Amino acid sequence: GLVGKPDYLVRGEENGALIPVELKSSNAPRQPWDSHTIQLAAYCCLVEKNYGVRPQYGLIQYQDRSFKIPYTQALESELIDLIGQMRQCEHDCRASVPPARSHNSPARCRGCGFNRVCDQRL
Repeated sequence: GLVGKPDYLVRGEENGALIPVELKSSNAPRQPWDSHTIQLAAYCCLVEKNYGVRPQYGLIQYQDRSFKIPYTQALESELIDLIGQMRQCEHDCRASVPPARSHNSPARCRGCGFNRVCDQRL
């Protein structure tokens, strides 16, 4: 049930394995945002499923800096847990229990595809 594609796939220098690269249009934070890291983990998972070789890492490229993110078992587990939470939330929504808003950013609300129908928008 996981779909998506990275901006690029490059060959790793060590063993020639495919490495997903996610481009971001902003300058880099001190550390990659959790959401960006999870997005990259999803791409690593998809690369493994589609090509049969597990990437050792992925790259997040911001305007001014890049981060090499190891695709560890812990990161994969975090991804799988989050997917489980999302599926549970989807199930709850079908049962008329909407998820709670996870931020206090009016700009994020304005950019959300559910803005017009959300009863928690800012």
